[in-house]
Amino acid sequence: QVHLVESGGGLVQPGGSLRLSCLVSGRTFSNDGMGWFRQAPGKEREFVAGISASGSTTWYASSVKGRFTISRDNTANTVHLRLSRVKPEDTAVYYCAADYSERCSGLGCYIADEYEAWGQGTQVTVSA
Repeated sequence: QVHLVESGGGLVQPGGSLRLSCLVSGRTFSNDGMGWFRQAPGKEREFVAGISASGSTTWYASSVKGRFTISRDNTANTVHLRLSRVKPEDTAVYYCAADYSERCSGLGCYIADEYEAWGQGTQVTVSA
C-alpha cells in the first residue's frame, strides 16, 4: 500500500554535493512527518534529518547540521535531502521514513522506532 522510493545516491567526492529524493505513494503525504536515516557498514542506523508535515519544523543530527538540508514538496509527494560539503564519514545507505504519529513535530523525530514506513535505501559513497 504505502511505498517510499529513494533515489539520487551515488559516488561523490569529498566536499561535493548531491540531492536525494524520496517519492511517497499510498498515503496522504501532507499529513506525515518525514525523516532521513543512514546506516554505514558495521554501524547502527542513525538519524540524519527530519521535517514536520507542514515543513515548518526541521531537525538535524549534530554531525550534519549546517551541511545537509531537508525539504519537502507536498504537491509532488516528495521529500529531499541535500548533502553539501560531504565527508567520507557520510558514506552510508540513506533511508527515508514516514512518521504518522509525532509527524516530526517533537523530539520523537529523532527516534527510528517512531516511524511507521520505510524506503529501501539509496547508497551514498564519498570518496576521492
